[in-house]
Formats: sequence, structure tokens, C-alpha cells
Amino acid sequence: MSFTAPITLPGLTLDPQWYRRAVFYEVMVRSFVDSNGDGSGDLAGLTSKLDYLQWLGIDALWLPPFFQSPLRDGGYDVSDFKAILPEFGTIDEFRDLVTKAHERNMRIIIDLPMNHTSDQHEWFQQSRSDPEGPYGDFYVWNETDDKYPDIRIIFVDTEDSNWAFDEARRQYYFHRFFSHQPDLNFENPAVHDAMYDIVRFWLDLGVDGFRLDAIPYLYESDEGNGEGEPPTHEFIKKLRAMVDHEYPGRMMIAEANQWPREVAAFFGSEEEPECHMAFDFPVMPRIFYALRSQQATELVRVLSETTDTPEGAAWGVFLRNHDELTLEMVSEEYRQAMYGWYAYDPRMRANVGIRRRLAPLLDNSRAELELAHALLFSLAGSPFLYYGDEIGMGDNIWLPDRDSSRTPMQWTPDRNGGFSTADPGKLFLPIVQSLVYHYNQVNVEAQLAQSRSLLHWVRNVIHVRKAHPVFGLGDMRVLQTDHESVLAFVRSYAGSGTHFGDQAEDVLCVFSFAHNPISVTLDAPEFAGRTLYDMFGGAEFPTVAEDGRFTLTLGTQNFYWLHIEPRRD
Repeated sequence: MSFTAPITLPGLTLDPQWYRRAVFYEVMVRSFVDSNGDGSGDLAGLTSKLDYLQWLGIDALWLPPFFQSPLRDGGYDVSDFKAILPEFGTIDEFRDLVTKAHERNMRIIIDLPMNHTSDQHEWFQQSRSDPEGPYGDFYVWNETDDKYPDIRIIFVDTEDSNWAFDEARRQYYFHRFFSHQPDLNFENPAVHDAMYDIVRFWLDLGVDGFRLDAIPYLYESDEGNGEGEPPTHEFIKKLRAMVDHEYPGRMMIAEANQWPREVAAFFGSEEEPECHMAFDFPVMPRIFYALRSQQATELVRVLSETTDTPEGAAWGVFLRNHDELTLEMVSEEYRQAMYGWYAYDPRMRANVGIRRRLAPLLDNSRAELELAHALLFSLAGSPFLYYGDEIGMGDNIWLPDRDSSRTPMQWTPDRNGGFSTADPGKLFLPIVQSLVYHYNQVNVEAQLAQSRSLLHWVRNVIHVRKAHPVFGLGDMRVLQTDHESVLAFVRSYAGSGTHFGDQAEDVLCVFSFAHNPISVTLDAPEFAGRTLYDMFGGAEFPTVAEDGRFTLTLGTQNFYWLHIEPRRD
């Protein structure tokens, strides 16, 4: 397997807002590369593929939990925050990963599930056995299971209560997620100290940031719904202040599955900042809805909503990740339509969502894969890719829970897809062998050899994006069109203001979700008399009329990224 030699860089660029221009790549350590033949991916295996990720154009890796864990929830059930699961590797191997990533100007962010631990964590074991001891108040205990009735149950298909009874302590403990994941008690200052200690431990090892898993749920109250309570925000402010003061240049991203106006609260303010980034969840299902309904109306509406963010804050946008495609923030009618289009087999559903990878969701349509990625890379915010989506990997709906989309990465057409040298029966999950997505035909090596493969296409788009700071630093304004299947917006950036820095730029992005060629008229009077150029090939488009109206023709499920010629005064 070979690809263009990696670009030699002298290490990390000194950019305190690097995350605003970054392309992130979520990689499940256990699923990526097995270096020692035990059937499970590991840190050394990931390190061996850094050149590939650099070649692809990745700026930062997001690693879901690799801590010590019973693995009842993919590692989010942590039993020791300062220990690495032995099958993943050692602290020294993690330190080597960070060093070699930094040599390639790539950052490492890791998941930090602060809301809860595993019930196997030493803190919980001591809390249940010694209520009067130092860990007795580390978790949320109660004599009955009727406290906090207004707090919703998240995993409605597996849990019927947010409380579970402990036989040893003879009390109920609170859990927002699975019953084997008791919630920590953030009313206890000792919990704060413990979390600060964990954060410092990993930052001292060189990590560049944290994804704060389930961050809205730190505190509960009798009056609220347990989501983004005021004390939660106060804790994040103090954590941000510590990180900025002691570890400048590191970042925190909030995972808050809420509406943007609610999520924006986790940015804080310029005077009292909280998280540097936050995920934008509502956009994701509306992209998939538009692809099937041929209606961009709902997507236009969501993207048109203005959400004020502090200076330097950034959204994280994605198509898919390790979780299900959540349908919590859509109407019931909307949800049933999505189930009919994308999850016609009940095995494809989980919680209130769809547990499928990107390529199977889109029925392996190259046009839709390109359209979805082009939209992802042009939206306001930093894009997050999920490992394997760059080659159109499939899933396995016969596997339980979220494992359907966490199967081993497919590197070659050889044994185990090049993921591992182990006996196939020893793999932690079976590699995909379906007719359409079989590792023999869907793998990195095969796509490297095809100049028009999805892998090369995705890489090309990433590098075009990286050449234009407007995508990471510019603002976004949605345009009105005369066609219901079209989404159009302008990305504008004023430039750095320095002679040798980034220059001002305007880019028009137009996307057609129609299943046939269409013609659309746009209205942008501020660009009257200016010429448009295709950003991929440089072709010149007609000049915008003096009244600001212009017409474009788009093919089936097609898009344009058009550079708007600067005004000449």
C-alpha cells in the first residue's frame, strides 16, 4: 500500500484557534489497526497509520474512550480514568502516539465522560460499601426512586427508570444512561477536584483537548430537567479558566444533544467562556431528510437561524459518528418518514435513531455521498469524519447495539481486510463481508489505486477546503432561492488584516437535492457585477447581473463551490 509521501512539517503550528480551521477524524482505537495480532485494534496500530491520515488531510484525531473499562458501553463506562485498557496499549504507547501526531502537525483530542463512571470503578465500589467514607458522597444516592421526576429517560429501549437499587448500600443510585453507569455527584467539591486531577493528567501527557461527553447532565435539581442546570455551566467556566491558564492552546468541545440556541449556552460568553466548540446536532437528520424528500426547506430554516457565539467559538458538524443517527429533535411525522427511508428493517433502529453507517444509509450512491460531504465541508464549523466513511465502508446490523457501525477498518483485500493478522474468529468484531461492502472490494488499498475513487475525491475536497480559510473562519448567510430543492449560502471572511496573512474571500455554495437536473435563480444584490469561478477547476461562470439575480443549472443531486471575484473599486 502506498500513497504520496507525507508533507514534512516542523511540528505543531502555534495557532490558539487551530480548531476553527481543523478537519477532525473520529477513530475508534479498537477498530482501526491491530499491531500485535490479538484481534483488537490498539494505540501502536493507530500510530502506524498517521502517515495515511496526514496524507488524507486530517488536522486532529478524536479518540473515543480507551481507558480501563469493562466495555459494557464501548468504553464510556470507565473504571479508571488514568489507566489504559491493556488490550489498547500502555501510557508510553499513548505518549508515542501524541508525539508522532504532533510531528505531523496533527492534534489529539480524547473523550472525557465526566457525568458518570462504570459501576466497577473503585470510587463506586467504595461508595456502596462505605457510605460514611471518603467516597460515600461521590454518587447521587436516595432512599427512593421517585426523585427528579422531570428528568427524561434517555435510553428508552433499555431503561425504564433513571434509578437503580444497590443491594450493598440498600439505596437507589441515579443514572442518566445505563444502570451500570452511576452518575457522579457534582454537588460534592471532592468530585470537582478528582475531575481537575484527571484533566491535568492527560493534558500533561500532551493531549490537545477533550470532547466532554454528555456535558449537560452533570447536575440535577428538583425544579429543572437535569439538562444544562446553572451549576453545570459554573463548573465548565471554572474548568475552562483552568485549562486556558495552565494549558493555553488546548480546547474543549461540548457534546450536548440539544437545539443550537440551547447548545450555544455551553460556549459561555467572551467574559466568562465555557467550551471552545460544541456539536450541532439538528442539522444532521435534516441533511438526510432533504436527500430523500428533495425538499431543502427544513434545512434552510435550521441553517438560517442565527445563534450568537462568542469570539473564537466554533461549531462541530458531522454526518455520522459512533452513535446512532439521532432523531430526537424532529417531529413524529418526520421521524417515521426517516425510518421508512433509512431504517426499514427494525434491526437498523436504536433508541430514538438509526444505527447505520453513512454509505449504507445512502444506498452506496456516489452522487449522494459526494453531495453530503461537500455540504459537510462547507458548513460553518469544523467537520468531523468517522473512520472508514472516506472509503464508503458498510455496517453489520446483525451485531448488537452500536457495534453495527464499529467494525474493523478495511485496509486491504487480504485476510481480515488488513486490520489484523489474527485468526478471523479472534477479531473483537467480525469484519464486514456483505455483498456490496465486502472488504475484498471496499478497502483503502483498492481506492488508492483508483484516481476517481471516493477516497481520492474526499481527500481532494479536504485539501480545497484547507486552501481557503473562509470555510473555517468565515460567517455564513443563507440565500433565498426559487427552488424548493436547493440550499444556497454564502461564506464570507474579512481576512486577517495583515499583508502576508489570510486574504478576504466570498464563496457561494449551492446544493441541489433534486433527483433530476434543475435550474435555480438566486438573489444576491451585494454581488452585482461580480464574476463566479468554480473552486475545483477554475471554470468561469456568468457574471452576476446588475440587479443581483443570476441563474444556475445543476445536475441530479449536484453542487457548486463558487469563488466570488473580489470587488474592484
